[in-house]
Amino acid sequence: MRVIVVGAGVVGTMHAWHAVERGHEVVQIERESEARGASLRNFGQIWVSGRAGGEELDTALRARELWEGIGARVPGLGFRANGSLTLVRNERERAVAEAALARPDAAARGYKLLDAAEARGLNPALRGEFTAALWCERDAAVEPRTAQLRLREELLKSARYTFLPGREVRDVVGPGAVRDDHGDVHTGDAVVLCTGAWLGGLVRELAPELPVRRVRLQMMQTAPLGEPLTTSVADADSFRYYPAYKSPALDDLNAGQAQTPTAAAHKMQLLMVQRADGGLTIGDTHEYEHPFAFDTLEDPYDHLTEVVEGFLGRPLPKIRRRWAGVYAQCVDTTRVVHREQVRDGVWLVTGPGGRGMTCSPAIAEKTADELGW
Repeated sequence: MRVIVVGAGVVGTMHAWHAVERGHEVVQIERESEARGASLRNFGQIWVSGRAGGEELDTALRARELWEGIGARVPGLGFRANGSLTLVRNERERAVAEAALARPDAAARGYKLLDAAEARGLNPALRGEFTAALWCERDAAVEPRTAQLRLREELLKSARYTFLPGREVRDVVGPGAVRDDHGDVHTGDAVVLCTGAWLGGLVRELAPELPVRRVRLQMMQTAPLGEPLTTSVADADSFRYYPAYKSPALDDLNAGQAQTPTAAAHKMQLLMVQRADGGLTIGDTHEYEHPFAFDTLEDPYDHLTEVVEGFLGRPLPKIRRRWAGVYAQCVDTTRVVHREQVRDGVWLVTGPGGRGMTCSPAIAEKTADELGW
């Protein structure tokens, strides 16, 4: 078959990967010289721990397996099975962690409740104040700013793969056929639009009632820490934002322990991952109301710095970068992704939300299976 993939973010690149792996010819079209959206502006976490049970967890676990296999073939992805620690400071937060341990799928996630000493044994950089930690063995990480580049380098080794950057697809001109802004028509047995948070233009014309919204976040990255942060780290505010932690204990936490005003105002949680250069990627906020602000606000960064320094027991290194990003999320947040045939031979795959980096290999695999690649 001949497959046209529109979009070179992680979801589009994984669709190209599966198609080439299955022996098909692939043309991948990207409107920028390289993808610049949410696929780069994230933590690089393969985040199993907080996923909803059922389809979402199954997708994340399958994706984790695929990431590990691809990472073995493409070392430049920076795949590492580092696991995660969600740190708790009091009995209310600990009760939410204990409720998670009682889930029937807790073993599949690799959950274990550790005391502070055991958590520091796994991650000695955590010298600050906390009482316990929920360990998730199945979590992992890759390098988000370079993962697509390394995947493409591997894809380009195949004579069946062509990458066309700097071209924006403008029209569907027939079954499995699209025209770009250079006037060139690209025809295949299937066209897959993986346009990320670009939901206007052609996407709006093809799917005017698309049940997907855009979400904006803020993040930052530090200079090298000077020591390993051997696991990903989250705080107990993350319990409030991930469906795996829903329980009466979480209801009690929400009712009896408010977030700080800054965290509540910006719908914040702490997630933190160490990059290959030793720096820390730290976030994040959530903004849902349009139009989004164009500013990056300082209060969220101050809050995150305070939380991280409390856990590390030391000052953060210098902040080297701050940025905002926008991703596409299904309005029905229980759905892993929106996959829709929008024209004869043309499919739209979008809206994975914060699951995109985690689940993209399995999302693409399911597309390939459903389309009979």
